[in-house]
Amino acid sequence: MGTLIVGGTVVSGTQSLAADVLMEGSRISAVGARIDPTGHTVVDAKGMLVLPGGIDVHTHLDMPFGGTTSADDYEWGTRAAAIGGTTTLIDFALQTIGKRMQDAYATWRKKSEGKACIDYGLHMAVTDLGKDAAWIDDVDAMVAEGITSFKIFMAYPGVLMVDDATIFELMQRTSKLGALVCVHAENGTVIDAIVHQALAAGKTAPLYHALTRPTVAEAEAVHRVVALSELAGASVYIVHVSSEDAMCEVEAARRRGLPVMGETCTQYLVLSIEDDMGKPGFEDAKYVFTPPLREKKNQDPLWEAVREDVLQVVSTDHCPFRFADQKTLGLGDFTKIPNGGPGVENRMQLMFEHGVNQGRMTVERFVEVTAEAPARIFGMYPKKGVVAVGSDADVVVWDPEAEYTIEAATQSMHTDYSIFEGFKVKGNVRQVFSRGELIVEGGKFLGTVGRGEYVKRGLGEVL
Repeated sequence: MGTLIVGGTVVSGTQSLAADVLMEGSRISAVGARIDPTGHTVVDAKGMLVLPGGIDVHTHLDMPFGGTTSADDYEWGTRAAAIGGTTTLIDFALQTIGKRMQDAYATWRKKSEGKACIDYGLHMAVTDLGKDAAWIDDVDAMVAEGITSFKIFMAYPGVLMVDDATIFELMQRTSKLGALVCVHAENGTVIDAIVHQALAAGKTAPLYHALTRPTVAEAEAVHRVVALSELAGASVYIVHVSSEDAMCEVEAARRRGLPVMGETCTQYLVLSIEDDMGKPGFEDAKYVFTPPLREKKNQDPLWEAVREDVLQVVSTDHCPFRFADQKTLGLGDFTKIPNGGPGVENRMQLMFEHGVNQGRMTVERFVEVTAEAPARIFGMYPKKGVVAVGSDADVVVWDPEAEYTIEAATQSMHTDYSIFEGFKVKGNVRQVFSRGELIVEGGKFLGTVGRGEYVKRGLGEVL
């Protein structure tokens, strides 16, 4: 006996078709017209879209940063993701300087144990390749554990940033293995100089976090890391592209045929300095994340880049901090505000409303950037990212007519504010199935805390 979704429109990255979907056990066993309902639990999806569960490949759960820890642990964060239609996420295991990657892997697996409500994978954030040549072999060990993507930071000097030689050495190894390097691209040392100049001039308000991180510093770092990847023969994925300047560097690399990919995040597509900062008092601290909000003129070029496949993925960089007792650590000094914002719950809603409903993309492209391309790039396809026979039964029944207002008061993320407060959207989750189990209905999480499984990822594709 299985669960049969009938009467809906099944959407992939390439087509939409009227079809029933049968889920038996943890897998999809049939997709087709008029499947016999005998013996199955029937879900009427007339007028609904039947989507692959969303995949958010950029989150920071239970992450130490800026003297505190992100507000959503694996329970809070994955439950909020599920309610928003995301059934798989990839979080970052953060290597501690002076310790091996295996330590970070063990730490993050422990963070998730008994807490994850949906399936999850891990990237390895590399901060130290050590003085011993054997440390680079840890990359191979991580690939064997299903971590096939490695993040490096070109920002946050003295904390997370690595130098160009380390980036190059890592890329040489990932190139041999077929793994992927993910890059936070900002010129950290130059930004540091600008920041110190701002503080010396008494410019300490949260707005100056954005104003001291210019788009050219992002674009320069993208340009440089593309050159390093070309030298090493490596595939590279630029995370959270926030500006037209940086996007143009990705576009130029792709036009040259280089294996360069990129993502942007919902906040850069719908928020801006003009509309969302310059608020009285300390309110701007809610919008302190890195890269920062940009001028509104960047939004249309980013939307076009997503639509035209210059950027392949839309993620969230979900790294939430409470306003009352965490963001306020930076009162009087914007450099002490924990960097990050909440977003994992609202990604699908915002992309459907501002993408599909406003004519910026087709519903097929919506599915591609929120589920299918993430699965392909990060080695989970066709297990994840598609409604197809043999795939995991991660399925979202999506009501394209449902109206919803985003509010902190009703969100599931463990923060006391929303950066999308008051946004009205049309299109929302009706039901979410994870490996065949109904885990969300009517905005309520029905699953068991801790049911999420670690996804041991394979090598991904270059799109």
